[in-house]
Amino acid sequence: MHADLSRLTHRPERHYSAVIAQQGRVQLDADANEQTAIQLFQARTLTADLIGPHGGPRGATGFRIELRGGSRELDDLIIGGGRYYVDGILCDATRPQPGVPVPAHGTADTGKEGKDGGDGEPAAPPATWTYWDQPDGFRDPERPGDRLPTAFPYLVYLKVWERLVTAAEDPALREVALGSALPDTTARAKVVWQVLPLPAAELGLEADNPTVDEVRAAFARWAERAAAPGSRLAARSEHPGQSDDEPCLVAPDARYRGPENQLYRVEVHDGGSAKDATFKWSRENGSVTFPVDGLDGTWVELATLGSDDKLDLDVGDLVEFVDTGYTSRGEAEPLLRVVEVDLPGRRVRLSDEPAPGVGRRPELHPFLRRWDHHESSRRTTGRGARDGRLKHGALPVEEGGWLPLEDGVEVWFAAGGSYRTGDFWLVPARTATGAVEWPTDPARRPLLQYPSGIAVHFAPLAWIAGEQTEPDLRLAFRPLAASIPAADDTALAAEEEARAAEAGDASYSSPYDASGPAPSRSQTTAAAEAAVDEEGTA
Repeated sequence: MHADLSRLTHRPERHYSAVIAQQGRVQLDADANEQTAIQLFQARTLTADLIGPHGGPRGATGFRIELRGGSRELDDLIIGGGRYYVDGILCDATRPQPGVPVPAHGTADTGKEGKDGGDGEPAAPPATWTYWDQPDGFRDPERPGDRLPTAFPYLVYLKVWERLVTAAEDPALREVALGSALPDTTARAKVVWQVLPLPAAELGLEADNPTVDEVRAAFARWAERAAAPGSRLAARSEHPGQSDDEPCLVAPDARYRGPENQLYRVEVHDGGSAKDATFKWSRENGSVTFPVDGLDGTWVELATLGSDDKLDLDVGDLVEFVDTGYTSRGEAEPLLRVVEVDLPGRRVRLSDEPAPGVGRRPELHPFLRRWDHHESSRRTTGRGARDGRLKHGALPVEEGGWLPLEDGVEVWFAAGGSYRTGDFWLVPARTATGAVEWPTDPARRPLLQYPSGIAVHFAPLAWIAGEQTEPDLRLAFRPLAASIPAADDTALAAEEEARAAEAGDASYSSPYDASGPAPSRSQTTAAAEAAVDEEGTA
């Protein structure tokens, strides 16, 4: 999450059940965020324990998949509405429908909506999502890799994760009454789902016509591999080689030499093996963003250039051009360098044009995200920067050695890693201790940690074996609620014994066992009526 945070403190292994506030104490963002994390963890764990890895409520199970044939290269999928849970996370495929607007002056309100009336009225949107217009998919028919497979069979699955949304991406989160000079107050965590295809060859199935259970088992093995993190990192702070120019800012023996508390974010940019992977880092958790108002070649018009010299843009800064589609697709385009700043015009000129398809659509709320590694600039001179080693604007991953960031903060990538774009680690640095907060062993050696995110979850939806052949791979569960019985087992048994005694049947033995389930009264009544009928016809 690229929010402006002090740190993240939720540790499930500590089994905390609540955050308890104390009177007269300072309130911290970390405490409130940990309470939210505890509640989410408990709710999703309980849901997954009850439902299983995935499933939907019977009668409202979402994500039913139907193949809509096209020109073979532009096939489409109909995504049925409803709810589905993946590892306890709720995913809702219901497509929102527009409301009814106030009729124009002088026209009658028919009370109907969704008509393409020919009088300028827009047509109603479809009732369901499709593969091409799913809300967080951002599939592009012009990209061959986005198209559905042309060969049968293939599997359709659900990919789920969470990402952060700030006011830069959703302006409605900002309280306009606070004024434009004040920063935004909060951010939101959003559940993102995507319906994607998976060729059958990826599953390793040997049978030509596998059963549904075989497909589910093969997908479970694939999903386990796809979700498992493949890289680890450790962080530490070192003693300074010489005293700082301003030693009064921190303790003389401090190892972290920064003048302020920071939350460093180390994030994988280009994925792959170590020889191909790159990373970027930010001392502000990647939260320094600048909404884009316009784009003209390499010139970018911004809504603001920052509130102070700590959170602004300067020549030499490296930025990432981002919008909602870029984030949802998990892409990694080259970072760009600021080469000129026009303060009166709130414009900056970048070293190159943004990648095609990024930042051109205002409805996707484009913005620049600043990263703090540099080739050379005023920010990193004498602070541990490694000049001339950037690859597409990011730093190459080097395993098995300590890599300096700045001010004594260093990171170590474990050997043999496999890196995924977007995976990140958070490193809080504190001036009070002159150290970074990182797990260590009893000998105070930093421990290698898997990424803090992104946690990705998967569920199978359908096996597309051909036209009109879509075996359903979803699971469903029934509600737990049931009717309240009229009486308990003991009362029903006593009632039957009383009836037998009135009939004078001394050999009667109650059919009810108080320790076991009792048949319904309707069954007993039916048996008695049948016995009377037999006596009457004998």
